Amino acid sequence: MRKETEILNAQDIRLRIERIAWQIIEDNTTQEHIYIAGIVKSGYLLAQKIKLVLDEHANFKTTLVKLTIDKEHADGNHTIDTDVASMKQSSVVLVDDVLNSGQTLMHALKILLKAELKKIRTAILVDRNHKRFPVTADFVGISLATTMQEHVTVTLGDSAKVVLA
Repeated sequence: MRKETEILNAQDIRLRIERIAWQIIEDNTTQEHIYIAGIVKSGYLLAQKIKLVLDEHANFKTTLVKLTIDKEHADGNHTIDTDVASMKQSSVVLVDDVLNSGQTLMHALKILLKAELKKIRTAILVDRNHKRFPVTADFVGISLATTMQEHVTVTLGDSAKVVLA
């Protein structure tokens, strides 16, 4: 069994979420409304937490959107819980917990780009820098230099932590 190393504790995660939220506020000063699109499971939980901070401090309205991505099939059952047409000419922040190869974000972008968005940004708690797809993170909690054999686990909730194994 691999040795686990805690990279971020609950307090560290909370501070990074707040920093990401403030960066989103700074990036959207002229917007009246933005969508926060979280990728199920941990990305959506992270999006909920970011939205709480935005709702407390931002001058714009936020709408939380849930994206479900079938990671096993490129043309699989990707779903969104909002009518994509209603997002037309809106600003969207796509949220996930870990950016590794960029494949999951590419699948999510395929859904969102059907809306003719005004602007799309990405918010990631952990960027592992192993990209195979041309996707970057605009707002990052932490960048980790990892090997492909290592695994990053993000736990959100009461005992929040980021662990590298």
